[in-house]
Amino acid sequence: MKEIQKLKFNIKLQNHFWFWGSYFTLNFLRWGAYFNDYPYSFKSNLIEFSLHIPLVYFNLFVLVPKFVLKQKYIQFTFALLASLFGIYLLKTALTYYIISENIWPEANREYHPFEINHIVAVCIGELYVLAMASSVYLTLTWLRERERNRSLRENQFKIKLKYLENQIQPHFFFNTLNNLYALSLESSNKVPDVIIKLSYLMEYVLYDVKGTKYVPLIKEIDYIQNYIEIEKLRFNNVEVTINLESNIEDVVVPPLIFISLVENAFKHGGLNNPNLKIKINCKITDNKLLDFVILNNFVNSQNLNHKGGIGLLNTKKRLKLIYKNNFSLKYSTKFNYYIIRLQIPIDNED
Repeated sequence: MKEIQKLKFNIKLQNHFWFWGSYFTLNFLRWGAYFNDYPYSFKSNLIEFSLHIPLVYFNLFVLVPKFVLKQKYIQFTFALLASLFGIYLLKTALTYYIISENIWPEANREYHPFEINHIVAVCIGELYVLAMASSVYLTLTWLRERERNRSLRENQFKIKLKYLENQIQPHFFFNTLNNLYALSLESSNKVPDVIIKLSYLMEYVLYDVKGTKYVPLIKEIDYIQNYIEIEKLRFNNVEVTINLESNIEDVVVPPLIFISLVENAFKHGGLNNPNLKIKINCKITDNKLLDFVILNNFVNSQNLNHKGGIGLLNTKKRLKLIYKNNFSLKYSTKFNYYIIRLQIPIDNED
């Protein structure tokens, strides 16, 4: 019964009235003009539609859910044939008692009940209406269901993306608080500066990018620079170079999409490294891709994590959700440098 209820309320009731009313009017005018007898056409169509409509809904809401959806095609065939026979009996009786003793006035001779030609003609007429009305109804239902599924997929996408973003933010603050804790153990006078810069980063994460799908790339670069300033307070000898080789003022990107790459450079490049060097290059290529490359030197290759931690894993998952397969994230080593290259399609603010 759940399947029947689901079918019944897929289309508004008023649309059913519009469909059958329009179809009845069209048939009435068509056959009235053809036979030049509008009173007969009205009575004839009134009888036919009083049988068409119950048959269509009986098929859609009883026979289809009970037999077709359960792949019981033989039972469906027999049930449909029995329904058509019942319709034939009703139509013949109503025509005989209401319109004319000639049960098929449109024919070129007088017919009697249960003649094969009359049975075939009535059944074909009913099957035509049944197929046409059912096709319209099921097509509209399919379109409605497709839109509902699309909406569900979109909502699931947003929920999953938000979940990954929420994982990235605590992950970043966890790392920063660890840095702050390490400085406090040293009774460092850098602690106040770290707290102030951390407040700027928190403001960006909690307010500036909250609920936004894209942010200006220039703001992401500023965010990365603030993060780098915090890390510089923790590392004694670190050299960071940022090169912007293209005009990026109008370019927008998903928020916090690069920070995990920068974190990875400090986390793994800074291990036992007295002179950490990090280079960030950002440019727009000719084929309309944003090319973000970050390099960091390292001392011991055993410290490298090619798969990345939770930050990099979440970044890859977010990229997959947003860009499908239309992005590139590659890792490589060259001499004593670990290189991460991310290429994503360009989005503009307009």
